[in-house]
Amino acid sequence: MKSSQRNPFVHCRFTSLVLSLTLLLITMAVKATDTDDYNLSAAMQPVAQENIFHDDEYFNWGSTIVKGKDGKYHLFYDQMPKKHGFYSWLTDGIVSRAVSDSPTGPWTKVQEVMGGRGDGYWDQYTVHCTKVYEFDGKYYLYYMSTNSGITDLTKEQLQEARSSNWKPGNLRNMLRLNQRIGVAVADNIQGPWKRFARPVFEPQLPIANQSNNVTVTKRPEGDYLMVIRGDQPDQKPHEIIRMQAALLADNPLGPWKMQHKPVVINYNSEDPEVWYDAQRKRYYNLYHAFGYMGMLTSTDGLNWQRAKHYKVADKEYVTTTGETVEVHRYERMGIYSENGKPLVMTAGIFLKNGDTHSLFIPLKQ
Repeated sequence: MKSSQRNPFVHCRFTSLVLSLTLLLITMAVKATDTDDYNLSAAMQPVAQENIFHDDEYFNWGSTIVKGKDGKYHLFYDQMPKKHGFYSWLTDGIVSRAVSDSPTGPWTKVQEVMGGRGDGYWDQYTVHCTKVYEFDGKYYLYYMSTNSGITDLTKEQLQEARSSNWKPGNLRNMLRLNQRIGVAVADNIQGPWKRFARPVFEPQLPIANQSNNVTVTKRPEGDYLMVIRGDQPDQKPHEIIRMQAALLADNPLGPWKMQHKPVVINYNSEDPEVWYDAQRKRYYNLYHAFGYMGMLTSTDGLNWQRAKHYKVADKEYVTTTGETVEVHRYERMGIYSENGKPLVMTAGIFLKNGDTHSLFIPLKQ
């Protein structure tokens, strides 16, 4: 007589097999959709002398590469007069333009593009932390500037503000709190550039006090994403905790709508550089955190997390002669891409001897 009862051992093995196959399929599906595999650190190549851009009279700092209609590469880069010291980025910064036949240099300076407009303008002092983009045949130069409000600074007060360390209540802090983001637009990469009467937005939650470190990218949907750096609200009077926020607009000129969710809130970071990777269908955000360079990622530009290969670099770079150059500051990073492929990483380098240069690191494809 045959039993109608199921063998419990066979049943358990069958159930276990089904669960294993299900987990395997889930794992394969996750791996198939997880495109966060870009390793920027592994792509960074050694630096030759032609990849370093130095100036005897100015501190060279962060930069943006744009390929012109003339087939040449145009570099927009921040400069501060050495006679005023490195900290004059807040008072005396200018943006200049250089050209090259290669996106890694060597570069030749051809033009000082713009600086602060003087009394009566929101961008009275400095043009700094610039980013330049071509969108639909027009060129957009985003920048940070500041002003002294209704206070007319004497030469002595201006010298104090440009050379002193930040302290709550001093003149440098006043100029720091008045930092705003503006944009200039041109039909030609050589200019002229049209500026506007007001910055593109005023600081609002989730950031507080001021805005700086702007980066913009066009989204697949056709609108535009901006990420900026401001202060974290409700911090102690004698400390600065930086954070990043996102804004959206239908036009590169705005109006820009602040998004409620911060990009970065739980650690001190600045100098975001955001681009969209069409192959991976995700955004990347390169930043520095005062000791290392890191990278975030997002599939929508609004919800961010650390990238799989988030640790990009320490404060050092390697030359083609095999030397490891340790530096004091490694900031203002940028990514130049062609045909959707990152080709060059740019950065502002502050050397331990007190000088600076703009750096152009070739990226392995």
